[in-house]
Amino acid sequence: MSDTTHPPTTGTTRSTAAAWSTGFAMFAGAVLIVVGICQALSGISALFRDQVYVATPNYIYSFDVTTWGWVHLILGVALALTGLGVIQGQTWARVVGIVLAALSIIANFMFIPHYPIWSIVIIALDVAVIWALVREQRELA
Repeated sequence: MSDTTHPPTTGTTRSTAAAWSTGFAMFAGAVLIVVGICQALSGISALFRDQVYVATPNYIYSFDVTTWGWVHLILGVALALTGLGVIQGQTWARVVGIVLAALSIIANFMFIPHYPIWSIVIIALDVAVIWALVREQRELA
């Protein structure tokens, strides 16, 4: 008689952990793509209709809204392309994704006076991306 209530073997546990980790990386890649597209669209709107955003006088990090448009557009395109690399399992994309998400946090922190709720949501998503990419573990063949 064998008891079937025993926990799975160590190999199965490692495979399960790797599966969860890969799932988190897929989540991070998808969020990078979505955030990147949204950032790019935000940048385009700032470039063509800069009246959409609130101008905040006497803000220490104040830049022209057109400058913010270029920052968001370039950062957004880079985030989306990196997200594609993360989904494909590229190691370089994981590292670049962490760096770009950190830069996105900084840019959106500085952009808070112009579009506060949007910036806070993007910062939260970037934190989740960094967590998921740092957490990822690849199973050794």
